[in-house]
Amino acid sequence: MNSMSLLLLPRPSTKLSTVRASAATAPSIAFASISPPQRKSPAKKHSVKPAEPISPVSPTTISTATTTPPTEDGNSPIPLKKVLVPIGFGTEEMEAVILVDVLRRAGADVTVASVEPQLEVEAAGGTKLVADTSISACSDEIFDLVALPGGMPGSARLRDCDILRKITCKQAEEKRLYGAICAAPAVTLLPWGLLRKKKITCHPAFMDKLSTFWAVKSNLQVSEELTTSRGPGTSFEFALSLVDQLYGESVAKEISAFLLMSSADDNTAKKEFNEVEWSVGRHTPQVLLPIANGSEVIEIVTIADILRRAKANVVVASVEKNLQILASQGTKIIADISISDAQNSPYDLIILPGGIAGAERLSKSRVLKKLLKEQNSSGRIYGAVCSSPEILHKQGLLKDKRATAHPSVLNKLKDEAVTGARVVIDGKLITSEGFATVTDFAFAIVTKLFGNARARSVAEGLVFEYPRS
Repeated sequence: MNSMSLLLLPRPSTKLSTVRASAATAPSIAFASISPPQRKSPAKKHSVKPAEPISPVSPTTISTATTTPPTEDGNSPIPLKKVLVPIGFGTEEMEAVILVDVLRRAGADVTVASVEPQLEVEAAGGTKLVADTSISACSDEIFDLVALPGGMPGSARLRDCDILRKITCKQAEEKRLYGAICAAPAVTLLPWGLLRKKKITCHPAFMDKLSTFWAVKSNLQVSEELTTSRGPGTSFEFALSLVDQLYGESVAKEISAFLLMSSADDNTAKKEFNEVEWSVGRHTPQVLLPIANGSEVIEIVTIADILRRAKANVVVASVEKNLQILASQGTKIIADISISDAQNSPYDLIILPGGIAGAERLSKSRVLKKLLKEQNSSGRIYGAVCSSPEILHKQGLLKDKRATAHPSVLNKLKDEAVTGARVVIDGKLITSEGFATVTDFAFAIVTKLFGNARARSVAEGLVFEYPRS
């Protein structure tokens, strides 16, 4: 199985425009492809609005300041909410990336800190994460929130870090927010004595370690300053709850809507047209995931992680000159191979992640265009999410087919557009609205390639409700 290297950069302090006493706002920097909606008014004292989108920039342009500039009328700047997300060998990559992505979209200054001797950390699914800094550099910092991703042995590596223990215990003693997901509540917080007299939840595989009186079988549990959650499949709920506690309910609702966290009543999970079997023979399905500067990191990591859990061989290929690309939210990813090397092998499935800036760069790759054309002409499977279905439309690969895309670009698909579904399958074409719906997208692929039993098994491990339609 190919691995994917992922570098998490410090969140640029200028990512968001902060609510000021005057009407003026400071310039903002964002790596998101599509900006969340503008807020008309702050929900709470420290409400902020996510940034307007721009094209990815060089890391050298990123500011490391932790407060916004002074306002024009001379008032003191509003400090950013500071968040610590520690990672270690075996950390769950979906949990870490979704936490960082969602909190940064809300405007938090997120620091990803390694508890290992080195910054580069191999996550549970083989993804390599490179932290912003070492945990030792955070020992004297004060954070508004400390959020622990789970995974094994990642949670044990966090537990065994004495510096992180002291930081988190001080966080709890001083009544500041802290949280943990998956195995971390039972494996990390419990030995530290931070679960006493608090209702908590965790991954089902670790529930027996918790006191039966205090354990709660729910996706999310908030108990005073402590928030706990169950696994990768509940990461969005966990992150949005933390946004709510940091910035207020209205901010959390806007981020939720932006991420397309629709309820089951809003959209059908899946619509399928011209149903055919996706047969790849007896070999392991080979999947190509091209990426570019500006590609949406949640979509890349979720697709790769879920398909790899299902035992597909996922190859992440860069269409840039270098294997390292700058994805959304200031995240760097190092691909497995270049797109030119990818053309030397056939793939059962090619999937394009979204992101407006990323999609534009993917569309400029002559090699990728050739691969997609061959994929279609040979009757093999291909798909796209978020803004990338427009690439397929422009290349004539949606002709006489039905598809969906992010609501902001859906009208560009014209007659091919389908509304009211998170995922649309037409023969050997699969598309999705993107962001949070990419989980449904990945499971739809697993179901078509491996069947319902495999999909349910993977969903159970993720603590994700397997879609019934």
